[in-house]
Parts: sequence; C-alpha cells; structure tokens
Amino acid sequence: MKLARPISAIHLLFFLSVGLFAMQRGYQGGYGRQQYYSYGPNVPSEFYWTRLQYTSSYAGGSSYGFRSRGMGNWARDYPKADNDCLIALRRLTHINSPSPLNVADLDSDHLFDYPWIYAVDVNTWTFTDEEAKRLHDYLLKGGFLMVDDFHGTDDWEHFMAGMRQVLPDMPVEDLKDSDEIYHVLYDINEKFQIPSEVYVNTGRTYEKDGYVPKWRAIRSDHGRIMVAICANMHLGDAWEWADSPQYPEKFSGLAFRIVLNYIMYSMTH
Repeated sequence: MKLARPISAIHLLFFLSVGLFAMQRGYQGGYGRQQYYSYGPNVPSEFYWTRLQYTSSYAGGSSYGFRSRGMGNWARDYPKADNDCLIALRRLTHINSPSPLNVADLDSDHLFDYPWIYAVDVNTWTFTDEEAKRLHDYLLKGGFLMVDDFHGTDDWEHFMAGMRQVLPDMPVEDLKDSDEIYHVLYDINEKFQIPSEVYVNTGRTYEKDGYVPKWRAIRSDHGRIMVAICANMHLGDAWEWADSPQYPEKFSGLAFRIVLNYIMYSMTH
C-alpha cells in the first residue's frame, strides 16, 4: 500500500515554503550545534535524518595532501538540503520523525543509533583503519548509507578507495528500474541525471566527465542494499533549490521521490 501521493509542484512549493520559514526561525546563520545539528538522538523518533561527518583529504586522496575535519566537505548543502528532505518526509509519508537533524561521527557510539545516513562529496573522504571498521560494522549490522554529489572518473576512484577500506570484498552493481528499492513507496520507472544548481546558469546537467548518471549499490551477502550510490548527480542541490523558480521541478521531484524510497527501503529491509 502506498503511503503518500505523488509529489507535485504545488506540494513541493507548499512544504518547502514552510521549510524556509522554519529555517529562518530555527537556524541563526552559518553552521553550529543549534536546532538542526545534533550529535545524538535527543527526541524519540521512528526515523532520524542523519548526515555523515568524515575527515576530508584535499589532495584527491593523495598521501601528500592534508586532512581536515571540522565543518568540511561533509557539510555541503547542510542544513537546508537535509531539512527540506525531513519536511518532505513528514509531509508525504506517515513516518513519525519529530527529531531534528543529526550528525553521525564515526568516532561516536551514536553512529549505531541511526539506521540511515547520508554522505556527500565522498570523493574527498578518508578513513583511519578504526573508522573504516566502525562503518563496516554499522553497515553489516543493518545500517544504510546513501552517497551523493561526486562526479566523473577521478571522483569515482577516490570514492572507491575509501569504500574498499570499508567493504573490501563487496561488489558494486548497477541498479535496474525494476529493483525493489524503486517501488517501495513511489513507482519510479524513469530516472535521469539530477544536476546541481549550476544547471540554472549553464543548462548543463553534468560536471567534470560525469556525463552519465550512475544509480548503483552495494549489497550484503543476503541481498540487502547497504550502500545506495548516486554518482554523477547532486540530489542535495535538487532538494536545496526546490523552492527556486529557476531550478526545474522535474529534477527536484525525482530527487525527493528517490530519497523517500531509499529511506522507506532502509526501514523495511
């Protein structure tokens, strides 16, 4: 049974206008540990929207580069993109999610409190052996990771360098339109490249040499999707810019349907 009606432009404008008001009232500029930034689940909830905090390498993964944590690449589009998705979840499903946004640190035991985690700019992530082991354990114990906003051949190789630390023996596969993850909430039978806000000024849907969108996944030995990979796309920008008249609704509409399906899948598998 479907839990929500299809997203329309009117629905998007409604809940995103509410989201903008909430952002203005609840978040006082810049980044910080305010209403939308928590390192632990402080409100009982069926679902916690969670962003992965990781250490970035600013030399493309090179051992000669330098590493930085802080409010680095992991926080791109945060908190607006995440908050808009949380509003969509509350508006378009029956999932009870009163919790504010959360941040998952691989060094924290709170990592295992969250069944679903979102990560961006994963071509810059780096892990210590201990961090990789903790993310490995999180995924094998039932966790779900969605990665987004990386583009082209080099970005893919750097992303996979980190992923191979975490899941060294797990193959990556291309997801088909018929896969269950695209039919648990919305029936998504057509997918296309979802661009960043750069599209508004350029009309270009790709970045670097990432011409073709890649909808991919890593499964457990039992067939459960543990890592959902959105490569050569930027769903975070589609959520963040959904309230902009210049950003096409078709991109934001698909981006919201995708993430809601991924969340529903993670909660039922």
